[in-house]
Amino acid sequence: MKDAFYSYHPVVSFLYFTLVLVFSMIFMHPVCLGISLFSSFAYSISLKGRKAIKFNFLVLLPMLLITALVNPAFNHEGGTILTYLQSGNPLTLESIAYGVAASAMMASVLCWFSCYNEIMSSDKFVYLFGRIIPAMSLILSMILRFVPKFKSQIKVVTNAQKCVGRDVSNGGIVARARQGVTIISIMVTWSLENAIDTADSMKSRGYGLKGRTAFSIYSFDRRDKKALVAIALLGLIIILGAMFGYLKFRYFPTMKGKKLNIITILLFLAYLLLCLVPTIINREDERRWKATQSKI
Repeated sequence: MKDAFYSYHPVVSFLYFTLVLVFSMIFMHPVCLGISLFSSFAYSISLKGRKAIKFNFLVLLPMLLITALVNPAFNHEGGTILTYLQSGNPLTLESIAYGVAASAMMASVLCWFSCYNEIMSSDKFVYLFGRIIPAMSLILSMILRFVPKFKSQIKVVTNAQKCVGRDVSNGGIVARARQGVTIISIMVTWSLENAIDTADSMKSRGYGLKGRTAFSIYSFDRRDKKALVAIALLGLIIILGAMFGYLKFRYFPTMKGKKLNIITILLFLAYLLLCLVPTIINREDERRWKATQSKI
């Protein structure tokens, strides 16, 4: 993976993703939502390229639009009535805006989680929490890597079943259902066996025992210290601004937020810088690399 932020210490990565995920879920201000959505899209594309472009624009954006359109059909709160639906319920500007905000929040959180899975491997998670909560950290690391492993394994099983004529695309409805159940049964068995094998392997290595030492490839250097201080400082500024109400925004009964002033502008800038930390690090790394090559 050609990503400079990936090489940073797990503490730096974990703090960054904790802040952006929590902020994305609690800040419903339109500017904050726009910053989070744009930054998560940009970073996911930087990490995964064409794969992320397809997922973002073919899955997340349609989901965002559908959620935004569905919300006004069920939520009729708000003081600005645009028109009345055939059912007699009002269609309000506030319900439309809230639907857009909720869908943007959901899309950005999903996008940030996809970036988290690329950067925070199970080894990094176990390194951070293995000594504090050994059992829980092992379970969480297994859960986080379960989905990608499950997807790759189900392809293997499906291809194997196809070779013996038991693919879900062959036969009638009953035959297809039976073959689908067989594949699911195989996958459930594989999942349980894999979990047991992992647990037995870690137990045989003395994982979680008192006084157990562990090899680590991670070292906390000056670069990590600078990044950690910058992320923590930006996070603290945003938290303080939120505590004083500068990032509050209400949608009902009418839309209202803090008036735009120098403090709110600085907070939005701090939030943008926080979300763009990996992108800034990657661009700086590219600049240094090009500068080094030009000297050769």
